[in-house]
Amino acid sequence: MPRFIHNYAKMNVRQQRLARIRAIIGSQQICNQDELSSVLAKEGFTLTQSSISRDLKLLKVVKETTKEGKSIYMLPESPYYRRVSDSNRMGQAIQREVIQITVSGQLAVVKCRAGYAAGIAGEIDRSGFAEVLGTVAGHDTIFVALAEGYDREAVESKLKALAIF
Repeated sequence: MPRFIHNYAKMNVRQQRLARIRAIIGSQQICNQDELSSVLAKEGFTLTQSSISRDLKLLKVVKETTKEGKSIYMLPESPYYRRVSDSNRMGQAIQREVIQITVSGQLAVVKCRAGYAAGIAGEIDRSGFAEVLGTVAGHDTIFVALAEGYDREAVESKLKALAIF
């Protein structure tokens, strides 16, 4: 099969998968990637965790807490999404969700409530801090890679100011 046809076929499958993820998140309360993976598997999509993570990022999916206190994925068109993604309110969201910030050497560790690490890491990445090389987010922990030569206290202060900690 010619390469361009193979790439087109892969892209078509990905577009179908993204459409299904949007439909699933838009119609069900999905709490985590494992749940999403299970639903997708029942529909014939077998994915790795990293593929799901990339797809969620591409779709700009965030997590929000429902009135019942359940943390679920939200799509950009959801009215609740605007509340989380609005830059004026992001500080308030971070303030509620960040538990602890610790800086050691060239690594900062940010502990947060379960399910909020990816959103907060994204905000740290978008902050434009020269000291921050990048972030890696888990479920409730963020590793922040710091550039060499920066004052530990200054970095910690900036991160805490972002979190209004």
